[in-house]
Amino acid sequence: MPAAFLPGLELSRRYYREVVRPIVAEGFPELSYAAGLIGHGSEVLGLDTERSTDHDWGPRLLIFLADDQADRAAELKATVGDRLPETFLGFPTVFPEGTHRVAVSGIGDWLRWRLGFDPRQRLETVDWLSAPTQVLAEITGGAIFHDGLGDLGRVREQLGWYPDDLWRYLLACQWQRIGQEEAFPGRTAQVGDDLGSVIIAARLARDVVRLCLLMARTYPPYSKWLGSAFARLPIAETVGPRLSEALAARDWPARERHLNAAYVEVARAHNALELTEPLDPEPVQFWDRPFFVPAGERFTEALRATITDPALRRLPPIGAVDHFIDSTDAVNQYEVRAAAVAAVLRQAGDQEPVAAETA
Repeated sequence: MPAAFLPGLELSRRYYREVVRPIVAEGFPELSYAAGLIGHGSEVLGLDTERSTDHDWGPRLLIFLADDQADRAAELKATVGDRLPETFLGFPTVFPEGTHRVAVSGIGDWLRWRLGFDPRQRLETVDWLSAPTQVLAEITGGAIFHDGLGDLGRVREQLGWYPDDLWRYLLACQWQRIGQEEAFPGRTAQVGDDLGSVIIAARLARDVVRLCLLMARTYPPYSKWLGSAFARLPIAETVGPRLSEALAARDWPARERHLNAAYVEVARAHNALELTEPLDPEPVQFWDRPFFVPAGERFTEALRATITDPALRRLPPIGAVDHFIDSTDAVNQYEVRAAAVAAVLRQAGDQEPVAAETA
């Protein structure tokens, strides 16, 4: 048994250097490849703990072959499997289903499987918008242990963050989500639905967290790790307690007060980015009703006005696929998410995919 918990990324790094690399060097000395740990798994995001070891845990990594060598994947995987030790640092190298976890694939095959497209080709707006932020975080997270191909590092750099106009568009869409429900914690409570008020406040808190991550150029992970990723941001020190207080509040006026305190901090952070002219961070009254809100649409309109790409400016403020699809099963299917995004583009009058500003 392992003596102590070892973060999965470090476990896999040592597994590659001490076990897998020598096997590949001996059996395939002429082979060019890349190796690392990216893709699914809490360890890729650096968020694994000892609890993570209770299932699907152990030394693992991915080996990527050049596209013209992809047909050697099965041979390499079998050779590695035959020569692996039974355990490494106390962990079994064979998982409960009876297979080892040194995955081998052609790099293009793997990218198309995970993303639905090959980012080494020209990226289109439909590609960016159909890639969930969780998947982008997985591909740009983790670590490369060896990049004999050179492609893997370039792909991660290319996907490191959105093109500038697209970033502005997605920030605008995130503010749009806030603006759509900002008055509802008060309105639902006013008709006696305090549970509904809490539910909407929680939705708004989630949107604020995602907005903070987007402003910090950090891909928001899926729900399990959203708060953990947010906690790493400097802004979490001021915004986090206010969101917690909003969700713990016993009545809607307190809920609104704490949410507005969070909005003010986020609005100031928006102004600090200097993407738009400064906007007043203070909340305003919602029509003549007794609710005070950030008026999120102000930020949406200001951001959209700064977008230089006319095709992006024509898009409705719907956003990327995980702005408007909340089903894990749906966003994990490329065909579903690509079709949904393509429909949005068609709605904007773009019958063909819109080219992004950078390849």
